Amino acid sequence: MTDHSLQRAPLASDALGRLWRRSVEVIEAGQASTGAYIASPNFPVYRYSWFRDGAFIADAMSRVGRTESTERFFAWCAGVLVERAELIESHVRMRAAGEAVGVAEMLHCRYTVDGEEAPEEWWNFQLDGYGTWLWALGAHAARHDRSLQPYADGIDLCVRYLSAFWAEPSYDWWEENMGHQHTSTLAALYAGLEAAPRWSLLPSATRRQAERAAGGIRAAILSRGVYEGRFAKWLDGDGLDASLVACAVPFGVVEPDDPRAVATAAAIELRLSRGGVYRHPHDSYYGGGEWLLLAALLGWFYVEVGRRDDALARLAWIAEQADDDGNLPEQVSEHLLVPDAYDGWRQRWGPIASPLLWSHAMFLTLASELGMTEADA
Repeated sequence: MTDHSLQRAPLASDALGRLWRRSVEVIEAGQASTGAYIASPNFPVYRYSWFRDGAFIADAMSRVGRTESTERFFAWCAGVLVERAELIESHVRMRAAGEAVGVAEMLHCRYTVDGEEAPEEWWNFQLDGYGTWLWALGAHAARHDRSLQPYADGIDLCVRYLSAFWAEPSYDWWEENMGHQHTSTLAALYAGLEAAPRWSLLPSATRRQAERAAGGIRAAILSRGVYEGRFAKWLDGDGLDASLVACAVPFGVVEPDDPRAVATAAAIELRLSRGGVYRHPHDSYYGGGEWLLLAALLGWFYVEVGRRDDALARLAWIAEQADDDGNLPEQVSEHLLVPDAYDGWRQRWGPIASPLLWSHAMFLTLASELGMTEADA
């Protein structure tokens, strides 16, 4: 499925600069006064803030020097957790006592910009966003020498929650496939919990819990999340998913040049890649189009393994998907996996989400990884 036209030269630097500026504008416009980033302003069911999307967005804003925006989001997340401290403490105690906690009772994946649970029925039990938030916090603090103290209570609650429930089957990144331990989800949890033991603001007991959980997660991934030399979509399975790139970049379960990471990228290139990248082989959401943020994620991996030309080609492809206003969509529909499914989703929820803040954020992340700075914009 590889599109060899990706060997073309990337767009001129002035076009990339315009999209850099526009991406920052879109993200700033999509941040509520509370600090929450909405997923997309023009797509009704995305007018909420996800911990997962928001953490990647915050990381991108941190990279481009918008520290105030980044930290407002971090503070919003910490506030969401602290507001639910009693619930979290109760669930952690129940787990320690061997009592079951129902999926419907667990923390949600998305909230209103005011930090309330969204009223619609949704696929809410997703753990990865909380691990990604911890990872983004640690990366931001290291990048800008910033203190994590303002978020200490929220961090402590989050670490103990994930340490207790990391092995619980959940929905995946795409809010699908409940009932599995998803490898990409576990990678996000590993990245957050692996960082936590180094944070002296946490009680020693919390740090020890995080260390044990991170070790257990990595062991589970490497023993049960590998199929024929590459990472598998969920433990004890054989599926492929483009989010598996994150096991190496950025979540560091293995190094980018680890044979399992290289084999995973090769399988994604063969089965899921054109100019953009499909989520998984069976994707029918809006017909199963090519996702911009996944093209950026794969490009980020290319940077780490020294494939700079391939990374530049992904960046150029992403930029070419911008509309006349410079907005980047969630996915594009020129080469759908399941064309017959497109109209049903459009009738249900309207046109494909655009702009998608996560797409703009991942463009900024890949551009920065390639050495682009605000001066180039």
